[in-house]
Amino acid sequence: MNLGPKIALYEPDIPQNTAAIIRTCTCLGAMIEIIEPCGFIFNDKRFRRVVLDYLDKKMIKFYPNKEVFFKFKKKENERIILMTTKASVSYSSFNFKMNDTILFGRESSGVPKKIHNLVDNRIKIPLRSGKRSLNLASSVAIVLAESMRQNKII
Repeated sequence: MNLGPKIALYEPDIPQNTAAIIRTCTCLGAMIEIIEPCGFIFNDKRFRRVVLDYLDKKMIKFYPNKEVFFKFKKKENERIILMTTKASVSYSSFNFKMNDTILFGRESSGVPKKIHNLVDNRIKIPLRSGKRSLNLASSVAIVLAESMRQNKII
C-alpha cells in the first residue's frame, strides 16, 4: 500500500508528457495511475525516448475507464483532488493529505464536466493574466512537490 500522494492521469494523449510524469513520479516515489483509454501505446518511441529506464511497473496502476477508477477510490475512501484551470483555490493554500490522489486531465481537453461533478476538491496553479496553462508534466511536478513537502515526505 502506498502511503504517499498518487498522480492520476485522465486519458493522457501526449506520450512525451506521460513519460516525463512517470519519470518524475518514479524519482520521487509517487504512484502513477492511468485512466484509460490513452491516446498512444506505451511502446511508442516518443514515450520510450523520455521515460528511458525510469519505467517502474510496480509504481503504475492502470484503470480501464473512469467508472472503475472512481469506484475503487470510493471503496478505498481515498480523496481525489482535481487540478483544473477552472478552480478558485490555489494548490499552495490547499491542505494536502498523505494518501491523496491528484487527478490531471487530458492535455488537449482537460476532464469532462461529469468528472468535475464527481470530485469535492478542485485546485489550480495560479498563472499570470492572459496565460492559459502550464505543460502537464510541469504542473504535476509543482503540485506533487508541494503535496510531499506538506506531508514531510521530501
